[in-house]
Amino acid sequence: MSRLENELRDALHAAGANVEPADDLFARVRAGIDADRGRRRFRTRITIAVGALTGAGAALTAVLYRNGETDMDWWIFELITVALLTVLALVLGPFIKRFGRSYAADVFRSNPSTGKSFIVLTDFAYYLIFGAYILFTTTIDRPRDWTETVGAEQVQTSLIRVGGILLIIGVLHGVNLIVLPVIGRLLTLNRRLDQQMRELASRDLSDRDVDQPDDSSP
Repeated sequence: MSRLENELRDALHAAGANVEPADDLFARVRAGIDADRGRRRFRTRITIAVGALTGAGAALTAVLYRNGETDMDWWIFELITVALLTVLALVLGPFIKRFGRSYAADVFRSNPSTGKSFIVLTDFAYYLIFGAYILFTTTIDRPRDWTETVGAEQVQTSLIRVGGILLIIGVLHGVNLIVLPVIGRLLTLNRRLDQQMRELASRDLSDRDVDQPDDSSP
């Protein structure tokens, strides 16, 4: 080996001897392993959900069309549509919220308790909107353009309803994604302003105590 290579080796060995592992090294490695497991579970759940939806769609198609004709009453398909809308409203909301926890924690890092209350109230508002949409679009009496059994008009209307609730969920979470930093910033500024006002009030009170004459002195 050349002199330069020997010096480089000695320098690397000397630098490595002085390196100490970080205090949070184990915690970071464990967090990385847990995150990798979470991603694998997420992929598995997505695969299962897609397979379940595909199987349900195939089973529903087989039930709807027997020998080339529909064999299901219109009200049964209406109940299935309402159930599907309810499941989407109850499942997609928490599912999306799960991946936004770190984002919300970063936005409300200065006042996490207020952030949690804000998110809970937002969830209530979302579910009220979803429930109102489902009730508004539910059909009680068969329209004139629908047949006694399931037809193309009813299927088209049901697809529009499902697309509508997906659009509402996406728009609401998109607006929430944009509005949350603004709300978090306003809450942080409000908290700092309150703290400054309290500090000014305490200073004024202390100054008044100093300026008042001592009555006990002759």
